[in-house]
Amino acid sequence: MLTMQEYISYKISPEGLYTRDEIHEIFRRFSVKSPCPQSDLKYTNPYTLLVAAVLSAQATDVSVNKVTEALFAIIDTPEAMVQLGEEALSCHIRTIGLWRNKAKNVIALSKILLEKKTGQLPNTRKDLMALPGVGRKTANLILNIVFHQPTIAVDTHIFRIANRLGLVSGHTPKIIEEKLLQMIPSYYLRHAHCWLVLHGRYVCNARKPKCNSCIISDICKAGVKTDSNPFSLAE
Repeated sequence: MLTMQEYISYKISPEGLYTRDEIHEIFRRFSVKSPCPQSDLKYTNPYTLLVAAVLSAQATDVSVNKVTEALFAIIDTPEAMVQLGEEALSCHIRTIGLWRNKAKNVIALSKILLEKKTGQLPNTRKDLMALPGVGRKTANLILNIVFHQPTIAVDTHIFRIANRLGLVSGHTPKIIEEKLLQMIPSYYLRHAHCWLVLHGRYVCNARKPKCNSCIISDICKAGVKTDSNPFSLAE
């Protein structure tokens, strides 16, 4: 990751499309619009966030929230989840894709947390990824939201807009993650993940980007836009 001094002397983005000032302005506007962005996943504590994140793999946050609202009202600790059991958990999450395997993973990771971590979530990517059902994206999400680490969980939204806007380019989420971490000013990294996810989900969506209501449209270097009348936030 670049230091502040290194970033100040960094003239253009790694992809060569944006100047240092343009990159700063993009994330400055995100920070003005949403100073404290929140994940769309609903949760009650770090453990339930982990469970929700595991359940959200290849599923929408909306579909996950529908089942976890009732689930987390009665089950919000590893102990309670293990007591609930795989069969009962399966009944709660049956409307989510891959529910059988996800139920198995949630029970398994809950047991591991109880056996090795006294119910507490580990705070390293390696230890998180050692849990069943937890990949790099989920681990980064937990590190960012729970432990406030400057990580970026590259989901389908971030992967799409990073390439579309030309912020960075890459064929794998890990490449996109590494390039974004190098490009984004360190003082914006705390919330960069949420800003990019929300921008990709609600503004720069897959089918028809809402360029007419995009706060970075005048800076954006995407090849095709759906509207030519951008606006920007006031200072």
